[in-house]
Amino acid sequence: MKRVLRYIVIGVITLPLLYGLWLLGRVFLFDFFSIPSYSMYPTLKPGDEVVVNKLLMGARIYKDFHFDKNGIELKSWRTRGIQPIRHNDIVVFNFPHHDWKISFIINNVFCKRVIGLPGDSISIVDGFYRNNHYEEVLGLEEEQMKYSHLPESECWKKEMQTYPFDEKVKWNNYNMGPMYIPRKGDVMRITPLEAALYGFILEWELGQKVTRDWETGEVKANGQLLTRHQFQHNYFFMAGDNVLDSDDSRFWGLVPEEYIVGVVGIKFSVK
Repeated sequence: MKRVLRYIVIGVITLPLLYGLWLLGRVFLFDFFSIPSYSMYPTLKPGDEVVVNKLLMGARIYKDFHFDKNGIELKSWRTRGIQPIRHNDIVVFNFPHHDWKISFIINNVFCKRVIGLPGDSISIVDGFYRNNHYEEVLGLEEEQMKYSHLPESECWKKEMQTYPFDEKVKWNNYNMGPMYIPRKGDVMRITPLEAALYGFILEWELGQKVTRDWETGEVKANGQLLTRHQFQHNYFFMAGDNVLDSDDSRFWGLVPEEYIVGVVGIKFSVK
């Protein structure tokens, strides 16, 4: 009887301890996510499970746990990481754009490939990604090749308008950019073009409504003239490997560094 009681006591103590260690591991070391769509196909397929490494760029620790499904202002800090995010890394991040503004929804996560880092200028040229700081292939070249050589019956897909969806900025899926990816501390001259490209970012960082007038060349924040801006965050351009069917930065813009959960390290594929 004493032995049975001893086992019960050990179990009562050990199980919560193991559960606590598992939770700490998910906070500081790794997390698991399931791929819901074909946006990263053929690299990742719907139903694949991925393990996200939080050690590389550092784990994100929340300062505020009052999450709202409609979106909140993210308050967090990040532990020291081992290495920065690199070109072609596959990352999991919280989708940042809701109701025409940047906001945080805890379970609204995407998985994409990093095409542009802070300080890069990225373009799409004849359907292929180009980066002024990276000479190797970005994403999957064979998928971009398929897109570049679409049959005539599907060529309309090349003309699909992309971010920032302004009639003065005539970018499409086939030819886009160049677009500079802001880096924390960068000071940029603000014209209507920059206001179009970085409008969501400017409004988020300034906490003010930003308007632009192409005829006068003026940009205003809450009615006050805005001519220069120093960026307060690092940003990234994300894209899916399946360029024909991916909801990514081509259509909604850039991802703040704080919204990145971590880098995909391991995947478990469905059969």
